[in-house]
Amino acid sequence: MAQISLTFPDGNIRTYAAGVTAADVAADISPSLRKKAISATVNDQHWDLQWPIDADSSIAINTMKDEAPALELVRHDLAHIMARAVQELWPDVQVTIGPVIKDGWYYDFDRKEPFTPEDLATIEKKMKDIINKRDEVRTEIWDREKAIAYYQDRGEPYKVELIESIPGNEPLRMYWHGDWQDLCRGPHLQHTGQVPADGFKLMNIAGAYWRGDSNRPMLQRIYGAAFTNKEGLKAHLHMLEEAAKRDHRKLGREMELFHMQEEAPGQVFWHPNGWTIYTQLQDYMRRKQRADGYVEVNTPQVVNRKLWEASGHWESYQENMFIVEVDEDHAREKTVNALKPMNCPCHVQVFNQGMKSYRDLPLRIAEFGSCNRYEPSGALHGIMRVRGFTQDDGHIFCTEDQIESETKKFIEFLSEIYAELGFENWSIKLSTRPEKRIGSEETWDLLENALGKACLAAGHEYELQEGEGAFYGPKLEFVLTDAIGRNWQCGTIQVDSNMPERLEASYIGADGERHLPYMLHRATLGSFERFIGILIEEHAGKLPFWLAPRQVVVASIISDANDYAQEVVAALQAAGVRAEADTRNEKINYKVREHSVGKVPVILALGAREVEEKTVTVRRLGENRTSVTSLAEIVSELQKAATPPDLL
Repeated sequence: MAQISLTFPDGNIRTYAAGVTAADVAADISPSLRKKAISATVNDQHWDLQWPIDADSSIAINTMKDEAPALELVRHDLAHIMARAVQELWPDVQVTIGPVIKDGWYYDFDRKEPFTPEDLATIEKKMKDIINKRDEVRTEIWDREKAIAYYQDRGEPYKVELIESIPGNEPLRMYWHGDWQDLCRGPHLQHTGQVPADGFKLMNIAGAYWRGDSNRPMLQRIYGAAFTNKEGLKAHLHMLEEAAKRDHRKLGREMELFHMQEEAPGQVFWHPNGWTIYTQLQDYMRRKQRADGYVEVNTPQVVNRKLWEASGHWESYQENMFIVEVDEDHAREKTVNALKPMNCPCHVQVFNQGMKSYRDLPLRIAEFGSCNRYEPSGALHGIMRVRGFTQDDGHIFCTEDQIESETKKFIEFLSEIYAELGFENWSIKLSTRPEKRIGSEETWDLLENALGKACLAAGHEYELQEGEGAFYGPKLEFVLTDAIGRNWQCGTIQVDSNMPERLEASYIGADGERHLPYMLHRATLGSFERFIGILIEEHAGKLPFWLAPRQVVVASIISDANDYAQEVVAALQAAGVRAEADTRNEKINYKVREHSVGKVPVILALGAREVEEKTVTVRRLGENRTSVTSLAEIVSELQKAATPPDLL
């Protein structure tokens, strides 16, 4: 029998008969490892313990301590265990697909009666019973005819359709969890008892069309969350509770920031409070960009298709564009335009006006560019995912030699802004050359090295994302981690020589010849709408004082304090503080509760004593205690707090 060599992570090499399984290898190393093993990594692929290994390979045996494979297996096995539980409870239910997703899994079912929240508790109990049985998990490869016949006999048409859609040369693998069977690529655990019974929870029920087609049957989708232990699940559920409290849509209503309505899907109606945040943030970014050497421009919203064809967007991005047809002077053929989905081609048009010299580079162009992109209605999410948005967009036109220095400069610019906005925890990801790309290997080496060296020169490590770059160049992504551990990709800088070439941009070099500039696409905050949503959720509505739309409410306790309240408001407004009076004939506790829900940072209460002594009683959002201070002192303190960080 042929022999193969398996190389272990420590460099040790062992010889086995071809066809040996990872389970056999684990048992050969030690009985305890065989018991703890959950899967293997063979030649960097996740490998079921039952699958044969037929050639020389690298191998590592995984246990529950190996988080990534353990999470994948636990979630995948729970999908099968849930489907088994559902069919044991309701044998007439037909099963479809059940993939692993972020934080858990889902499975789609065809059932005549709708699942209820009470059903979820029943299914959970049945799943724990199955886990406690420690049923063996086993696998076989079947031929197509046998598999189709099996599912036809059991009245599972969805499985038959799935098999018929699988390429003919691909083997069909079947998995059993106990006596329950499913079509699946695997891998899976050794037995149901390896799933932590206290590490999962069924979360909710939703509708889903079969294979995402609205013309096909509507199925019922059950979502579950799963982790390798109860601590992981508990932390996840706590995060979800916090996320619900911080939901920018809920806070947007309570703080009267914005609303959205069906007549303008994916578009934001900004209210005065929300627009105050927006303009404060935009003014701040305008000052920062000007100080960093950017010139600000503004380009058209509606642009003829000819430009989009020249830039390549008409071919590759048209399905996401809003098309505008105009009957120009009643011509026989309508002019076809599009609302701009991005600003890049328009910025090249600005660059192309007039001859540029190498002495003009780098040229940093910025625009608060309003863009429109079609997003499916199901993907829209408050102001986080919209169809109409404004970017703090910018493009740096530079020479090849300036790419590294300009990237370093941008990283320093971005890191200062994130710090001033209260985001200290963020990381950089470098996306490198994809399989399909243009340009030579030497050029890609140069560009990727330039971005990597710029990160290190700016004092930041980076994580590689192999093959995730655009076809024309590598990019850096800047990922924020918020207060409850969620990641948000906001900033980016991307190297591009393709668009300048397509749109015939050039500059005159020191040699007197025309040269192609590089174009660095960059954004710091990204979409203003999305970033404001992130800010709201990061701070749970308690925004930094300088960004808070309503900074101070001066509330009278008695009517005799009303005139003094107006005097206090006038003094604060003169100092640049956004202040308003609440002189309604309501109890002070009612006023405090109402303005606290609206996330007003400071409430100044005025009674008879405050009027007589020209003081104020200060109550800060989130604090139970109050303090008394003079009017002059509070005006001075709040004037400083209201000053944007770049002006301090």
